[in-house]
Amino acid sequence: MKPYARAERVSIKIQQAITELLSKKMQDPRMEMATISGVRMSPDLSLAYVYVTVFGDKKRIRKTLEGFQRSKGFIKKKIAPKLDLRIMPDLRFIHDDSFDEAARLDALIDAAPKGENRDADSDSDAPDGTCGDPAE
Repeated sequence: MKPYARAERVSIKIQQAITELLSKKMQDPRMEMATISGVRMSPDLSLAYVYVTVFGDKKRIRKTLEGFQRSKGFIKKKIAPKLDLRIMPDLRFIHDDSFDEAARLDALIDAAPKGENRDADSDSDAPDGTCGDPAE
């Protein structure tokens, strides 16, 4: 028995094939510094949602996604032989903003009050701000 579901195995193959293609064959300057951070397949394997990480402003992100969209046929043609699939899934390129969101959350955590201020805001009945053991 194989350890992964078929959709997960196909998504890993697609991610590896596009990443290799980006590093070796793609010459579009819009796609420089873009990274394929993940691929998620539809249950029937007809769609592949390709998550692209791009560092830069919204204009750069838009141009990078346009580059991927315009190169979609070329990408499908080049990776299809490596996938061993009867039908090549359609590719949908989506900006992956999870890194930006993680950076935003880190900034919020760093800006949050620390130490004694946090204890005063807690709902705990314990005098030192800890939750206390209910068995005691």
